[in-house]
Amino acid sequence: MNHPSSPSGYHLIVFGATSFVGQILVRYLATTYGVDGDLRWAIAGRSQAKLQQVKDALQPVLGDKTAALPVLLADAGNEEQLQALCAQTRAVVSTVGPYALYGETLVKVCAESGTDYCDLTGEPQWIRLMLNRYEAAAKTSGARIVHCCGFDSVPSDLGVLFLQQQCSQRFGAPASQVQMRFKAGKGGLSGGTYASMLQLTKEVMANPALRKELANPYSLCPPQHGFSRRQNPMSGIGKDTDLLSYTAPFIMAAINTRIVHRSNALLGSSWGKDFSYNEAVLTGRGFKGWLGAAVMTGGISLFLLAAALPPTRWLLEKFLLPKPGEGPSPQAQEQGFFDLRFVGRTSKRETLITRVKGDKDPGYGSTAKMLGEAIVSLACDLHDPQGNKTGREGGFWTPASALGEGYLTRLQANAGLTFEVLS
Repeated sequence: MNHPSSPSGYHLIVFGATSFVGQILVRYLATTYGVDGDLRWAIAGRSQAKLQQVKDALQPVLGDKTAALPVLLADAGNEEQLQALCAQTRAVVSTVGPYALYGETLVKVCAESGTDYCDLTGEPQWIRLMLNRYEAAAKTSGARIVHCCGFDSVPSDLGVLFLQQQCSQRFGAPASQVQMRFKAGKGGLSGGTYASMLQLTKEVMANPALRKELANPYSLCPPQHGFSRRQNPMSGIGKDTDLLSYTAPFIMAAINTRIVHRSNALLGSSWGKDFSYNEAVLTGRGFKGWLGAAVMTGGISLFLLAAALPPTRWLLEKFLLPKPGEGPSPQAQEQGFFDLRFVGRTSKRETLITRVKGDKDPGYGSTAKMLGEAIVSLACDLHDPQGNKTGREGGFWTPASALGEGYLTRLQANAGLTFEVLS
């Protein structure tokens, strides 16, 4: 096998290329970077026939060059095959979810072999498990492991990083309070996302201790983080006095807030030990806004209740929710978008409002582009031309703490995201 830094090895491998997001990611990489250019990459999974279909679907994008894309075989549960895979590359991106069911072996192999890794999980209980089991190995081997490189949690994590940079430039101090508000968006959830949510609910019902962990906003922070500020979970109908709107809970807040707090810890508490952060959905003003917040809050509660009870969970899985591998059509992905607002306040009450926008549906079109730029950033920006690692040492990082400024630039140049100051 080629050592990752050798000229004939790959910069990156897309593992799980036949999954719903995997196929969109492969198309994005092919369109943006080609297959015979400076970026050497391959697709991998367990089914030769399905991988060939993914490759054939690139014909309209790549034409005759489609044949040049390498196809590698490995099963998510086969450690030897994954070791052989990692021996050929600097970095691996995994789209094999729910990660709590299928993701651990690859994380283990990457952490032990020194191979950089990223994924798009939004499963806090699984990330905590991976930290407990493999962070020491990653620190020893030099592997940089970066979870949550999709809609959860890149816009939140990089959105806060951008806002803090702007606050420091303007006010000479970071914002000690930040609120993210989902202002508008259009897009659907795939079967894989629902499967992850149902898997988390099953684990919570089977393990009451997990419920306590999920109530801790700092559950993903390093052990000696030293943060104790009470955080507002924004779990019911609320009112935002800055943006003059009622609010409802944001379903991604459970993972996003934890990633943002971990970033603060990994960046040396540079946003302060007393930093507070929360997320919610804006539903508008007046009675209509209140009603929207009430309907959304009630809907989330009903879904969680249905997911918690085995008979209704079975009905959801069997008849009501899309299956893993299913998701919005290419047209729906194209028409999707998201618009997030960030309100930051310094300890002196100086206020800054910023916006993060994405030009595709959040969960798929936009997520695939964020994930694509994350793995390219890991494989290229965090290595020198000879293939030696630069930047962060081994360990479990977040998108903001590992990829930082270079990733912000990539997202705006290639991935259709905009970061801007509003007021």
